[in-house]
Amino acid sequence: MNPLVAPESTQRHSGRCALSVNVNKVALLRNTRHLGIPSVLRAAELCLQAGAQGITVHPRPDARHIRTQDVHELAQLLKAWPHAEYNIEGNPTQNLMDFIREVRPHQATFVPDSEDQFTSDHGWNLPADETRLRPLIEACHALGVRVSLFMDPQPSAMVHAARVGADRVELYTESWASAWGTAREDEVLRGFADTAAAALAQGLGVNAGHDLNRDNLTRFVREVPGVAEVSIGHALIADALELGYTQTVRDYQRCIQLAYA
Repeated sequence: MNPLVAPESTQRHSGRCALSVNVNKVALLRNTRHLGIPSVLRAAELCLQAGAQGITVHPRPDARHIRTQDVHELAQLLKAWPHAEYNIEGNPTQNLMDFIREVRPHQATFVPDSEDQFTSDHGWNLPADETRLRPLIEACHALGVRVSLFMDPQPSAMVHAARVGADRVELYTESWASAWGTAREDEVLRGFADTAAAALAQGLGVNAGHDLNRDNLTRFVREVPGVAEVSIGHALIADALELGYTQTVRDYQRCIQLAYA
């Protein structure tokens, strides 16, 4: 275990799923004009004030939403929130590692996106990707940064995620969102529960993200063991357009709390 990276048992928010708000879509709207509104920084601040435990960004190489300046300004903002975590997502073979070295966030989430990909739509292929991932994970650990690998719900892959040196996996939940309310809901959820159990058995932490929302979040957190963090962007920001950041974050926290009732 890398001594610079805190073990899962002592990390923030242990025992309850944390909510990290992805502010990419705020930046996407801002970038349609040259007025600086809506403010990514203000959005993050309001979410933190409302009780979010973290902020997530995914700065893509084409800067179509989050930009370099945003990454650094959010890092400065989070210094005033010592109990909140900063998670930077991206492909470590593209531009992610530069941000990791410059900012040293709490967590780097490795996502196997192509440069022009519309949105994340698959996890890493392990063990095939182990060789190229291992030195990048080691570089993050040397900087004291925790690494989470974006993964499909495949229990057999968790042993490889642990072997390559990851600290956590982020389960790609689009299939759960698509199955919600259908005849496949129970079957798909069992796959995620089995994958999380396999990850925990390997000593990995479990995160989750992609298309989670106020409808499907509670059951996921309740029945998938050990979910430490959910990263939610699109649905949460869409809800905030109608409800405001404060009420929306509190409502997502209510959904999480219901999972423990």
